[in-house]
Amino acid sequence: MDSQLIALSNFLPYWGAALTLTLLFIRVYVRITPYDEIALIRTGNQAAAFSLAGAVLGFVVPLSSAIAHSVSFVDMLVWGGVALLAQLLVYAIVRFAFLPEVVKQVETNQIGAGVLLGGLSLGFGILTAACFSY
Repeated sequence: MDSQLIALSNFLPYWGAALTLTLLFIRVYVRITPYDEIALIRTGNQAAAFSLAGAVLGFVVPLSSAIAHSVSFVDMLVWGGVALLAQLLVYAIVRFAFLPEVVKQVETNQIGAGVLLGGLSLGFGILTAACFSY
């Protein structure tokens, strides 16, 4: 029973921090994009849904790696911050260097653009997680 209480006492702060970091990521991400993903999704815009879902997955994959491999709670928070910044950088690279028309395409519900943006976000999230070496 004591080991279960210890495990629960370790779980709660990490889970709480992961939830907080994920909500922070979503808040920052929707603010740096020139369109309101949430409003677009509420109107049925699938491109925005794919894009945002991929970005969130692209963040939580390296965050989960940081949680699983960190040596301390603070270490996990630092690597979680790195994951957040890396995912924002991926969006900036795609938007400004690779696919500058992605903003208009997502706004006009061009599903391919949303899937591509979400897929690139997820793919680079997986790469970011793999680059976290401990």
